[in-house]
Amino acid sequence: MWENWLKLFKLALPKGRLQSKTAELLDSVGIGLDNYTAKSRNYKLQASSFPELSAKVFQERDVSIQVAIGNYDLGICGYNWVEELTSKYPSSAVVIVRGLGYGRGKLCVGASPDLGIFKPEDVASLNKTITLASENPNLAESYAARLRLKRFQIFPVWGAAEVYPSFGTDLAIFTLGPDKKLDTELVPLDFISSTEAFLIANRNSWQDMDLGRVLDLFSRVKFDEPEKVSYIPAASEVKKLKNEKIKIKNGRLSPDFRTLSPDIVRLALPDGHQQKHTITLLDRCGIQVGGYNAPAGKYPFETGMEHLVVKVIRPQDMPAQVACGNFDIAVTGRDWLTDHLNDFPTSPVKEIADLKHGLVKIVAVVSRETGINDIDGLRERFSDKHSPPLRVASEYVNTADKYCCYKHFGHYKVIPTWGASEAFLPEDADLLIENTETGETLARHNLIVIDTLMESTACIIGSTEESGHHGKRKTISSLVDKLRKAASEE
Repeated sequence: MWENWLKLFKLALPKGRLQSKTAELLDSVGIGLDNYTAKSRNYKLQASSFPELSAKVFQERDVSIQVAIGNYDLGICGYNWVEELTSKYPSSAVVIVRGLGYGRGKLCVGASPDLGIFKPEDVASLNKTITLASENPNLAESYAARLRLKRFQIFPVWGAAEVYPSFGTDLAIFTLGPDKKLDTELVPLDFISSTEAFLIANRNSWQDMDLGRVLDLFSRVKFDEPEKVSYIPAASEVKKLKNEKIKIKNGRLSPDFRTLSPDIVRLALPDGHQQKHTITLLDRCGIQVGGYNAPAGKYPFETGMEHLVVKVIRPQDMPAQVACGNFDIAVTGRDWLTDHLNDFPTSPVKEIADLKHGLVKIVAVVSRETGINDIDGLRERFSDKHSPPLRVASEYVNTADKYCCYKHFGHYKVIPTWGASEAFLPEDADLLIENTETGETLARHNLIVIDTLMESTACIIGSTEESGHHGKRKTISSLVDKLRKAASEE
């Protein structure tokens, strides 16, 4: 019976862009999962037809890792995340089973129009260190090697890589689907690879289990989305493209941060849950940022201030961007600044004002099922030198690592996550380092807090290296004072 066979398997499923189509696929092959919908906040799922089937929902980029390390026998994720893993770890225990015909797209390369290049082979001719921004840093590094770049630097980002060439990087590597319009000023340069949703398997599971039935099960239905992605122009269009990019450069609404006057202040604002609070704060200062409530990376952002330009990026990326000089100041969380400084203690970035909103606690969390109530109990559980290492899951990789050292967990490993971290406990991690506002999400997933690492609020960060331009220093000081005063009125 199918029930007797399926109960042996653990299935890792994606949330986000592939979730809806994956749910349709599973329903069509007879594996209906309760609450696996775009709005569901459940991570552990049961199949109504196969109650013994174990399934869990992860961020898409986590699925390939979970399958590779053997926590799950099968998984569904975009092929670009499999390539991201195997490009750095070619011996990873991942078997490509089959494409599923949805979630198609291309991993594209775009260049800043200011470079004056329109072909990938022109990149190597530039006499400079080439910077590349991507959510896929391993693939970005492989691409730089393929172009035989002598000097290059990779900026790993959490999203919206395509906006980065307008304020610091030369190239962006990002995924573009058939239905996605690229709303930036990039010069289309190259394709790296194609992607779509794939069924993958752990190598040991593939060898030890009869997975031939999986192919039969998933071959019953296959979606057939359009595969064509229009991005690279034909040779006949290159001249027209050059003229268009010259017009953009000369009259652009969204300025290239590298070509601004030295007295202009470059401000980074956050997307996500901090956005609402930040808009309120700016309103109190009399600063209207037109278009700020649009998705990250959209522009122009009109501020009404002559010496201020604004971009919107992920708060996680801000400390590194300020440290590298791409922004003068940024509004982020103290948690992300701390995590950055835990990795780079001498990084030239610091907190310059507490904005007092967006209070969260960074906490150490375990599953209630373990019966552990404090750090001493956890340490005792893993004190035996013959016991497996303590598995620590966190978005705050550097903070988690420092915390485990400070608490003298001698044998541990940190598992990087990209959201939905509470899904990892207790099967795939023993300890979670996570942020919480009210604790409701943790309680809903049967998790308890056993320690508090820090409290974090929104803050303004800036460089430790003071700007040499008097006008810029004056604008920064005035802006920070306004924001600090507005924050104190809450």
